[in-house]
This record gives sequence, C-alpha cells and structure tokens, in this order.
Amino acid sequence: MMPKEFESEKAESKWYDEWNENSIYEFDRSSDSKKYVIDTPPPYPTGDFHAGNALNWCYIDFVARYKRMRGYDVMFPQGWDCHGLPTEVKVEEIKGITKNDVDRSKFREYCKQLTHKNIGKMKETMGNLGFSVDWSQEYITMDPDYWSKTQLSFVEMYKNDEIYQRNHPVNWCPRCETAIAYAEVEHEKRKTKLNYLDFSLDNGSIEIATTRPELLPACGAVAVHPEDDRFKKYIGKKAKVPLFDQEVDIISDEDVDPEFGTGAVMVCTFGDKQDVEWWNKYDLPLRQAISPQGKLTDLADEYKGLKTDEAKEQIIQDLEEKDYLVDQEEIEQSVGTCWRCSTPIEIISEKQWFVEVNNDEILETAKTVNWIPEHMYLRLENWVNEMEWDWCISRQRIFGTPIPVWYCKNCGDVILAKEENLPINPTEEDPEDKCSCESPEIIPETDVLDTWMDSSISALHVAGWPEEKYKENYPVQLRPQGHDIIRTWAFYTILRSAKLTDEKPWDDILINGMVFGEDGNKMSKSLGNIVPPEEVIEEENADSFRLWAALGGSPGSDIQFKWKDVKAANKFLRKTWNVLRFTLMNIELEKMGNEPEEYNLSDKWILAKLDEVLSKYKKNMDEYKFKESVELVKSFLWEDLADNYVEMVKWRLYGEKDYSAQYSLFKSIDSVLKMIAPFAPFFAEEAFSNYSDGFIHNSLLPDLDIYHGEEAINRGEILRDIVKRIRRYKSNEGIPLNEELKLVDLYNSPSFLKDNVKDIANTIWAKNLSVNEEPPNLDEKVVDVSPDMSYIGPKYKQESNEIVERLEEMELDEIKEKVRSGEIDLSLSDREITLPRDAVIIKKKPYYKGEEVDILEIEGRDIIITVSKN
Repeated sequence: MMPKEFESEKAESKWYDEWNENSIYEFDRSSDSKKYVIDTPPPYPTGDFHAGNALNWCYIDFVARYKRMRGYDVMFPQGWDCHGLPTEVKVEEIKGITKNDVDRSKFREYCKQLTHKNIGKMKETMGNLGFSVDWSQEYITMDPDYWSKTQLSFVEMYKNDEIYQRNHPVNWCPRCETAIAYAEVEHEKRKTKLNYLDFSLDNGSIEIATTRPELLPACGAVAVHPEDDRFKKYIGKKAKVPLFDQEVDIISDEDVDPEFGTGAVMVCTFGDKQDVEWWNKYDLPLRQAISPQGKLTDLADEYKGLKTDEAKEQIIQDLEEKDYLVDQEEIEQSVGTCWRCSTPIEIISEKQWFVEVNNDEILETAKTVNWIPEHMYLRLENWVNEMEWDWCISRQRIFGTPIPVWYCKNCGDVILAKEENLPINPTEEDPEDKCSCESPEIIPETDVLDTWMDSSISALHVAGWPEEKYKENYPVQLRPQGHDIIRTWAFYTILRSAKLTDEKPWDDILINGMVFGEDGNKMSKSLGNIVPPEEVIEEENADSFRLWAALGGSPGSDIQFKWKDVKAANKFLRKTWNVLRFTLMNIELEKMGNEPEEYNLSDKWILAKLDEVLSKYKKNMDEYKFKESVELVKSFLWEDLADNYVEMVKWRLYGEKDYSAQYSLFKSIDSVLKMIAPFAPFFAEEAFSNYSDGFIHNSLLPDLDIYHGEEAINRGEILRDIVKRIRRYKSNEGIPLNEELKLVDLYNSPSFLKDNVKDIANTIWAKNLSVNEEPPNLDEKVVDVSPDMSYIGPKYKQESNEIVERLEEMELDEIKEKVRSGEIDLSLSDREITLPRDAVIIKKKPYYKGEEVDILEIEGRDIIITVSKN
C-alpha cells in the first residue's frame, strides 16, 4: 500500500545513494547513444554552496535529467576551480601568516588541505539538492593531471605567438600583491577630495586639479585641451611639479575634459587608463612612484615607504603649508577595486605574461553560439568593445598552475617546457633543454597562471582534449553560467577555444540571473537576507526548493526567493502524490501495459490533453523554458486530471472497474511524474517506486501521438464544462456533490453528447438526463416582487420611505395583471424583471413540464442546462 503522505526526508536520504551506487548517471564515451555534454561551472571551493550556486546547478540538473529521459547519454561533470586568490587569503587568515612567511611547497599544502575540506562541504549540499552529477568525471584544477592541460595550452599558444612576455602597465592589487586581469577590476562609487594645485611656470603658474596628490612624484606631463582658450598660451611650455620640482611638458590632447576641475590635469605613470594611453602616445618617461606593496618608492623622497593613503594625507598637509594647495572640494569618484578583496587597484609597470586578445575573432566565434536569452550576447559584445589591453595571465602568487618556463641567467632567453614533460613545476624541476647560449645557470619562473587560464579550458577538458577523440564531443552541447561572469569565464573560454581549436566551445550558453532575498535586495551577508539551501531543505524539502528555482523566472533574469513560493511548490507535490495514491488504489496495476480496445470520450479527452501537454513540454524544455514547463504540468495535473477527469471517471472506477478509465488515469499520472522528474527527482523517484521497478530517471518520456487529437479535446472540453458547471451549481446551492438531482436537461447540445448520457449522469448524480439539440421551450412564472434599493438615490431621497411602503402594499396579482396587460412598462433582463419607475424587481422562475427548474449557462458556449433539484 502506498503511504498516505510523501516522506521527503526519508526519500532524500535514500535515493541519492541509490543513484550513485547504481551508477545511473555515468557517461559512457564509447556508447553509440546520442551524446549530450555539459560544460559545468567549476566553482571556487569556498565551502559555501549558496543560493546563487544552487540556482545555476538546478538549471543544469533540469537539462541533464531531461536529456537522459529523451534518450541522450549525458555527461554532467563537476570541476573545482581551486586556484582562486580567496584560498590564499583564507589560509593566511587561518594560519596567521602571509604567503611569504613559509616555504612555497608548505603554503601550497595548506591551500590544498583547505580546498579539499571546502569541496567536501559543497559536495554535501549538492547531494542534498539531488544534482545528478557524474562523479566519475570530477576534476580538480589543482591536481597535476589538470595542470598538464593548462600548461599544454600555454605551450601551444606560446609557440603560435599568441602568448608573450613584456614590461607593460598592469592592474595591480597591493593587498594581494599580484597583477589582476582587466576583467577582474570592479568599480565602486567612493567619496574623495578634488585638490586644486599650483604648478609653477617661468612666469606665473598653472592650476591643475587632481584627486591623487600622492602621485605628484610620478607626474610626467600636464595636459590641456587644444581648444581651451585659457591654456593655449601654455602649450609647449614647462611646468614645475610642487614639492618634487621635476619639470614636465604642458601638452594638448582632445581627450582632456575642459569641464573637469580647472581643465588642466597632470599625467602620471600611472593613475588610470588614460594615463597609460598618454604615456604610450607621447612617449613619456616611466616614473613609478608606487611599489607592488602599495607604498611610495624612492621617487617620493621623504615620503618613501608610506602607504598611499598615508602619503596622500601628508602630501596634502605639506602642499597647504607651502601655499601650493589652492582649494579642495568633495566629489564622488568611480574607483577601480580588486574583485576579490575590494582594495583600490594601482597601475604599475611590471614584466608580465599576456595573451593576445583579438576582439574580432572573439565576437565572430561568439556569434555562432546560441545565447539563452539572446540579448546576453550583447553583454559580451559590449565588454569586448571596451577591451583596451591584452589579457595579463601571470600572477604573483603561489597557489596556482605553474607557468612552464625558465630563464637563462646569462642571456635572459625563455626556456619552454617540453610537452611530453608536462605537468611540471619549474621551481622544483629543471628543464630538459638548455638555452641557445648553453649557460648552465637557469632561473625558474615563480609566477603562476591566472585561475581563468585553468577554467577557460573546461569545455576542452570535458570533451577529452588533447586526445584526438575529443573532436567527437566538441563543441560541447551546453555551457550554463551566471550573467556576472560573462566578461570572464565566457569571454576567456571563447577566446581560448578560438585560438586552440578554431571552433566555438559550445552550441548553447544558458545564462542564469542572481538570487535576491525576500527584501528585494541581492542576497548578501551584510544585509542578512541570505537563505541557505540547507535551511529550505530542512523547513520544506529539496524538491520544493528546486521547483522554486524553476518557477521563479526565466533564464537570464534575476529571481527573488519567497517562502510562499516554496510552500506552494510543496502543495503541488502533495496534490500529485494524492492523485497517484488514488490511482493505485483503483487500478489493476499488472494490466497497465495493455492498451484498451475502446475509450470513452472522457478518456480520449484526457489522453489528447496529455499528448498536447507532452508536446508543449518537450518544446519548452528544448528551449530551456523551465517555468513554462512546470506551469504546464502543474495546470494539467491540478485542473484537467485531478479536478475534472478523476471526478468524471470515479463512477467507472468504483462500480464498473472500467479498464479504459484505469488505463487512461494511470497513463496520465505516470506521464506527469516523468515530466516533473527533472525538477523534483526525489519525489518522482519515491512515487515511481510505488508501482514500478528500476529508476524513473532511466525511463524515457512517453510519446502519445497515437491518441485522438483536436476533436477529442474539443468534444471532451464540452463534456468537462457541463460537468464543471453542474458541480459548481451544486456547491453554490449547498447541495452535496453526491446528492441526486431529479432531472437535468441539456439544450442546444451537439449530437455526440447523446452517446455520453451515462457518463454525464453518473458524474453529476442525475436520476434523469436528456440531451436536446433544440433550444428549450420554457414557461416563466413571477415568483417574487421586491424593492430595488439601487434606485433609491438622491432623486428619491425624500420619498424613499414612501416608495418602500407603497411597494409593500402592492398585491402580487395586481402587478402580474398590469405586466400582462402592458399597463406597466417593464425593462426585462434575463430572469429579472425591473420596474424602474416604481423601483420594483420582479423575479421570474422558469418551469418545464410543470416543474420549477434552474437554468445554467456554460460560459463561452450556447448550451443551456436546466436542473430540477427534487
């Protein structure tokens, strides 16, 4: 006997282990089945699998489970992008050290230990949410096996002149002491002071405005707009920098904004991207005043060693004392910050490794990918069009994939690792080759690769690259990811795929939005509005959380978490459980494999509706429309199956044990379970186990196109509407649904209803039921007269009491006589007869064959129903 209620905790603890023990999600590269490969995001192992992660993985799992049920051999791998800077920062915090306090190998070991611990925590949450990951395809980017692929991609691109090394300005985080990519720079609005300073001239001075007086020692020029009449006379002359006394040229450039500050600005190496452009354009001297540690250098004289904020404060004070500070005003400024620690970045010139960025190549490749939703492509396009520098891929860190090169101490040439020797760590191993000058002295590269160099080959890795057979699975079918990393993970993956394979990395890219709390703000610890997935699982269940994710919004859009939505999802599951339980109690399960020889109209209707739903469901799922898919199934289960079909066939199930009713009911609920299985896997598996062996997730979605099509739907809906209308009538009249009606007549009825009299009568509990194709021929009798109080308004305010008294005195027979003779002009409206002049409502009742009846009309149809209650 099927349990009365779905026990979610029991099902969740049971089925995830069962699925893994039976390897039902393992991908078989050698099989002849259609392949569907997913380039799953490898998250940073923070230990916290938050709601945003969960939304993304829900989308992935919906697709993976659906595709398996359509006959595909699906690869749903899971990777871990371990070389994130946050891991180093967390280790430093936990151990109370910096990365420079211990041996490199020891620090790497600390990072590995923390990473494995965090991976374990995240895998537990993923299991609790029922994600059908193929753990045999798990990869960890800190493992040497994965290193070898990242390093191989470096070697190949280096040989193709797509990777190079040079001294160049880079974005630099003083807190993390490493270069960061342009894509890793966030921008925050912060309050600051705009300082107006006097720069000395041979005769007089020129006033400039700057927010960064600590960069005065780095100043290499003063720039003005060529059409600014205030400064034309100074162009080509020299100005002396206050406090530091270096003389700099006054140059003109159209990029100067005459409206900002005084219209004259200092050009430093480097304050921002504009400075870098002018430095290149005018071949200005490199004056690096800020060190990699965020302190002022020897150029700053007495300010050497001060941190930038300390130096700014001291320099402003000295400028004021020496009368160089003319004025100050508070402004709001967009400040570039490190996306990992929010420290304001600096731009410094360092010898770094770069990947050449070909914007046209990236956009042409991206256009061949199917973007869901389509407009997300524009985010990538806008980002690419903003790119001004090549991708800096070297990082001054320890926990990362080593750059596989050494340098000759004698001549400085690069010695590249051989492909067959990968993976390799230059700080622990020597190269097989020597430099061309044959000097025995070599220096290992201590920098590591940007973590995006690891994750940007994830699609290649899951396809099987660099083995030749990878081409059988490449491009992979799907990349699911958040819109916040389009400019990083999507951008870098497209770039690398184009350079390494001349192909797009995936057919489709499915974008999910961010998760917002019930307060309408993006979930964050600082706002205290985070709802962890574990809390939802404990309060309701995993499947309700997953259904919230499906129903919350469309791909690409942000989604708000609401407890009421989770509870509504759970209510839907309970309803589905109850329908299945009712079905199993009223069928002969062992016979359900044999199709009936004949069907009643109600059976044809429900199966035709099911066929329609299945067709739309598959189309929606193929287009990643999860919300529409679930709503479709939910509507069918609740309205068509539970509220209507079940009620129409109860009499056949209870009394006649009708097989066509049993079969149609079973086919319908079985199909519902299979359609919701991708969204509610624990529930679907537990429900399925009550009537079938094996796993629901190994079964295929049914095809029902053998059934009865549009005519069955149209006719069945007429049948349904008649039953619904009479049941609603009973409810409104307070008549129990199982109480017998004496007589029901249908008028203006289509002839096919004559073949379904028994079905209708037994469903609505009618002792007698007739079907008439003609309109009704009814008598009408006046049964009541009452005041129409709606007419007693301002016009009748003074007379209202008198009118009511007069109406009460009127005899019913007198009114009837006046109505029949036409002496009183009445306005007739359906069964209500209104006498506006005397504010009277006269109510009539229809009679048929001497019996008083109620007339029911079906909305949108011409059929009229008359009902005699007793």
